[in-house]
Formats: sequence, structure tokens, C-alpha cells
Amino acid sequence: MQLLKKINYRIALIALIIVVQLLWGTLFLMDFVGNREWISVMLSILSLMVVLFLNMKEENASYKIGWIILIMTLPVFGGLFYLLFGNKRPSGFMRLRLLRSHERIHPLLPKSKEVLDKLKKEDDRAHGTAKYVAKKNDFPLYEKTDVKYYPVGEEMFSDMIKVMEKAKHFIYLEYFIVEEGLMWNRMLEVLSGKVKEGVDVRMIYDDVGSMFLLPNDFVKKVEAAGIKCMAFNRFRPILSVVMNHRNHRKILVVDGHTAFTGGINLADEYINEKMRFGHWKDTGIRLKGEAVKGFTLMFLEMWNAFRSDAVDPLALPEVLYDPSSFTAKGYVQPFSDSPLDDEPLGENIYIEILSQARDYVYIFTPYLIIDNELQSALCLAAKRGVDVRIVTPGIPDKKLVFRITRSNYMPLLKAGVRIYEYTPGFIHAKSYVSDDDIGVVGTINMDYRSLYLHFECGALLYGHEVLKDLKKDALETFHVSKEIKKGDLKETLPARIFDALLRLFAILF
Repeated sequence: MQLLKKINYRIALIALIIVVQLLWGTLFLMDFVGNREWISVMLSILSLMVVLFLNMKEENASYKIGWIILIMTLPVFGGLFYLLFGNKRPSGFMRLRLLRSHERIHPLLPKSKEVLDKLKKEDDRAHGTAKYVAKKNDFPLYEKTDVKYYPVGEEMFSDMIKVMEKAKHFIYLEYFIVEEGLMWNRMLEVLSGKVKEGVDVRMIYDDVGSMFLLPNDFVKKVEAAGIKCMAFNRFRPILSVVMNHRNHRKILVVDGHTAFTGGINLADEYINEKMRFGHWKDTGIRLKGEAVKGFTLMFLEMWNAFRSDAVDPLALPEVLYDPSSFTAKGYVQPFSDSPLDDEPLGENIYIEILSQARDYVYIFTPYLIIDNELQSALCLAAKRGVDVRIVTPGIPDKKLVFRITRSNYMPLLKAGVRIYEYTPGFIHAKSYVSDDDIGVVGTINMDYRSLYLHFECGALLYGHEVLKDLKKDALETFHVSKEIKKGDLKETLPARIFDALLRLFAILF
């Protein structure tokens, strides 16, 4: 009860500060604009300059056009709106720190030319994708990695605990959402015990993602247990572009030999211990083997960028693998996506899978707020005769966002894409599987914030045996979901107009 009071107090205080800023700013501008015509002219000129700036930038056309339309719709305030909420580039401080950290980590990543050449002989299309990701993202392609797929969060959580209990050297955690409850309390119990055994435990969580879920003294409490803890990009209750960039990644690495990733955060709904929107379906994977190094260095790149107690990756215990111990065939390529550049790597990976598909592409996503490039890729694949199916939630977590999601169905249905809504509840999984030979499991939603503004991660799977498990889960999920037909989307004229207005602001979601 005391924790709830602290959280509610923080929510109320932050909300009050932001509302006061918005009211003050609105009244101030209205007063100036209403009484001084030149202010209105100056703000309109600012909006025009922002439009010209956007038009000159080398970035995704749909993202630019979306903002240009919004700015021109609101010519007086549109430019300010973009500067606050639309600028993709992180602040100079964040950008410099991350780039310096990347420069230190990059040379430690193994080169994968031999592995890439081997993949090329087996699958030239997959080789092209892997080569692009390796060149753009610096994360290589790996063999000798066993992968286990989890169709629900509770199964993954059980294995996470088992692996952490066996840790000897280090445990690294990086999550968007952490909430005190059965899941986190059990993890804290294990982590605290491992600290007493001399294991180095470090944790990153996103301050905004967990803002209303944790007490103010969370970091202090966790560090009192010996766990080194960092809140990423701490929220400041001021209107600032810096708050756009959130760490949406989900990573657990143990001793450099085992890693977990996927859609699962550290809160009870992810393991169905708390019912919020019916059954919560989430997915994830466990990696064992060489590809784990990618996730270890991914975590350290973020940690070392902002902490004085940086970890020297060369000082970590070396993990040696017996090649004969790996039973699974195939390749794994961990990757991260960030707003540090103007290239949406996650979206490009999705488009690559769609453009290369021959038989099928099965997709799980909680949101379907996509730009023209991704919509075109989905439609073209379906028009080529590829069986493209998408599963979205049956019970949404955000009704307005779900309305925008549904407003994007019709063009896809007309092209032949099949869309299902997960009848038992909410699907939070983010995965693609195609043609039994390529797939991706990670944290990247099909929405603008994930594709353009957030720090994300995932694992590409090429020719890996685990892909059959992704396909099996997709087929089983279709059976418990409702397929949406064109007739299900009949709306009145006012509703269609409302949806069109909502899509103007889709760029914010």
C-alpha cells in the first residue's frame, strides 16, 4: 500500500508539472499569437523551415511525409511539435557517449566472412540479408548456437531462473519495463543470492517504460542488494526531444554462454500471473553458443556509454565451445537498432523477409501502425501469391492505438494479406517466420516509435531448426484467433473521417 501511494504521488506530480507546462505554453502562445500577428508569422515561418529541413534530410520518405502533412495541417504549432516529438536524432550528449562506446566495442566483434561465405553457398538470398546487417550493424553472423523458442512468457521465465541460478561469473539484464511483483521479486531473490556468491550483476531498465511501476528509490534498493543498476535516459518532467528515445530492448545474458531475448519484460502480466487484457501471449528465444557474444557486447556497449564503472569485455572469462556439443544446424545473427543513424534497420529486415518470401510469411505484432514502405512490402508479397498472415491483439492494451491499427487493415486485406485478431487476449510478441528458412524474434513493434525512435534488438535466424517451432506456434495461434474479413470493417462515414484524422497523428505512435 505504501509503495502504491509513492507511485501514485509520482504519477500525479509528473502529470501536474507537464499539464502546467502545456497550459502555460498554450496560453502564452495564444496570448502572443492573438495579440501579436508577427508571432504567428514567425511560428509559421519556423514550420516552413522545419518542412524544408525534413525535405532535405536523407531518411525514410514516409516518416518525412507524415510529419510534413502534420506540420502543414497545424502551421502555427506544427514546427514546434516536430522539434519536441519528431526529431529522431538523440541529444549530443547521448549520441557522443554511445558512439564512443561503440568505437571501443566494435573491434572486439569477430569477423564472419567465412561464415557468410558458407551461408552464401547454402542460401544466396539469406546471405544478402546477413551481409547487409553485418555491414550496417557491425554484428556478425554466427554458427554453433542452439536456440530454444518459447511460445509463452511463463515457459521462458522458468528457464531464465534456472540459468541465473547456475551463474558463476556475471548476469546482465536490460529491459524496457520492470514492475515489482511475483516475477521481479523472484528474480531479485535469485540475483541477490548470486551477488553474495561473487557474481557480477548489472541491470539497465528504461525510466519511462517503468515510470509508473516502480518506487522512486528502486535503484537505491536494488544497489543495496549489491546489484549495479542504471535507469536509462531518466525522465525529466520538461517538454524535451530527449525523452523520445527509449531503451525498448529485452536482454538477459548469463556468463557469456546463454542469452534470452524477445518481447517479454519483467512484470507479472508477461507470465500471466496478472490478467490485464485476457491471456497475454508473448514469445522469446534462448541462445546457447557463439551468438551470445553479440548480446553480451550489445549490453556492454549501452552500459559503458553511461557508467563510470565500465566493464572491459577482454577481462570477461573466455567461453570455449566444443563444436560437437551443438546439435542444431543453422545460423544466428544478433542485431541492435537505434536512432543514432537515419536507417531503420529493423524495418529493413522486415522488408527483406517480405521481398524474398516465396511461400509464406507469418507475423506476430501488438501494433500495426506502418509506413508506406512496409505496407507496400506486405501488399506486394501477397500479390505475388505469398501467404502473408498477421496476428494482432483481440483485446487491445491501448484502445486509440488499436483503432489506428485496425484502420490499416483494409489496404492489406484488399491485397490478399490475411489478418487475425488473437481472441484469447493480447499478443505482445514481435516475430516473423518465412518459408521455413528465415525468421526474426526480437523487440521491434510494427509502429513508428519502434521503427524510428527506440533502441531495439533482435536475433535473425537463417536455416535454423528452431524455425519449425516458430511456424508451429503461428499455425496454432491462427486456430485460436479470429480472421478479419472486409465485411468486419464496415464503418459509418463519421467513423471513417475520425480514422483518417487519427492516421494524421499515427507518426506519434
